[in-house]
Amino acid sequence: MTAQSRADRAAPGRGLERAARMASWGCALAATLPVAFLVGYLVYEAGPALGGDLFFGDVPALAAILARRPVWDGIWPACAGTLALVALTSAMAVPLGVAGGISLSLFARGRLRRLLRLGVDVLAGIPSILMGLFGFALILFLRRTFLPQANTCLLLAAASMALLILPYVVGATAGALDALPDAMRLLGPSLGLSTWRTVAGVLVPEARRGIFGGVILAVGRACEDTAVILMTGVVVGAGLPSGLFGKFEALPFYIYYTSAQYQTPDELTRAYGAALVLLCLAVGLFICARAGSRLVEGRYGMEEMR
Repeated sequence: MTAQSRADRAAPGRGLERAARMASWGCALAATLPVAFLVGYLVYEAGPALGGDLFFGDVPALAAILARRPVWDGIWPACAGTLALVALTSAMAVPLGVAGGISLSLFARGRLRRLLRLGVDVLAGIPSILMGLFGFALILFLRRTFLPQANTCLLLAAASMALLILPYVVGATAGALDALPDAMRLLGPSLGLSTWRTVAGVLVPEARRGIFGGVILAVGRACEDTAVILMTGVVVGAGLPSGLFGKFEALPFYIYYTSAQYQTPDELTRAYGAALVLLCLAVGLFICARAGSRLVEGRYGMEEMR
């Protein structure tokens, strides 16, 4: 009998522990390998298209960035439109969502709390195409009543997208605050802090990781969703965003349109390139959010407390 066999017999739970560990590694690999394969395949297909021509076509980069010359065969207008859409959507949804989550977790009570949570859950389950239809119906209503000149535009797309991601931010904020221990909730009053100072100086900073996690997921959803913008303002060949009430281009719609209507293999390769750029954009937003989280930690001295 080997020493390993004697050790397994002396500790019968060790084999089960080893099996559980192997199962955990297997589950982790099962979730990671498909993503790695997809990213690798995307890089392989998009590789020939990567370069300045993918973004600006035959237009000089500086002239395209400064909007001195239009770009017709590059994805720069779609990149700019996506960034404008995400920024405008985040400006609408994140403050409202965080404030809503704070109210839901710390101030709502009883039946009102249950009704609000039900409303947030129902809103989170609405398909994005219905949110796009809502924005389109809103424009039709405005054109027939108060604003005959109203039309689909960047502002309408951002408002519809903000409504789509709002429940994710509310839910993440409320969940992060609900997870705090009661001792943390009593810390502010025990120090004589006002309710606002307790919320802004103690509870929200302590729940920041959960809140930032929800914001990252919500912004990522705004970055990639196509159904909402399809009906509320995005068009092909709109160029750079001209304002809140103008049409715009976006990377998700460019990928969808090009992959569905391509005429040559080069056009499909450009769609792969746009998909890789969109993925890099989402990763860049994640990095920015992480940097913001670290700034908050430094602002409140969380690292030193640990």
